[in-house]
Amino acid sequence: MKTCAKTFSELTNTELYEIMRLRQDVFVVEQSCPYFDLDGVDYRSLHVFIEDSGVIAAYLRLFPRDGEEGVVQVGRVVTRERKKGYGAAILSEGLRIARERFSPSGFYLEAQTYAVGYYAREGFKVVNDEFLEDGIPHVQMRKYE
Repeated sequence: MKTCAKTFSELTNTELYEIMRLRQDVFVVEQSCPYFDLDGVDYRSLHVFIEDSGVIAAYLRLFPRDGEEGVVQVGRVVTRERKKGYGAAILSEGLRIARERFSPSGFYLEAQTYAVGYYAREGFKVVNDEFLEDGIPHVQMRKYE
């Protein structure tokens, strides 16, 4: 298992393709949620992923949150397989890498409501009421350094 962190321009064509395929497989197909995944944010994101046996097993992206100096937004957190520890590993590694690269004052994310416990294990706290994003219940969460 190997963790990689790359800017958009550092990604190989194959890595980019596999990241997009993983995001589409889970967020669009598995969750039956057609939405605009290609939102322009990837260009300014740090892409963190775990490779296992040559396959991208988990992924997330990190980027400075618009309008909030020092806050890093975490997004598109996804794993290829559940119950193998990839989810805990990618979130932990992503936050570690964000601390090294950005020295943030805090983190922000929008979590699907069912995943609140997953993020809470890393210290994130719900900061608003539930809302719908593309028809799926979400909450905003924050973690301060």
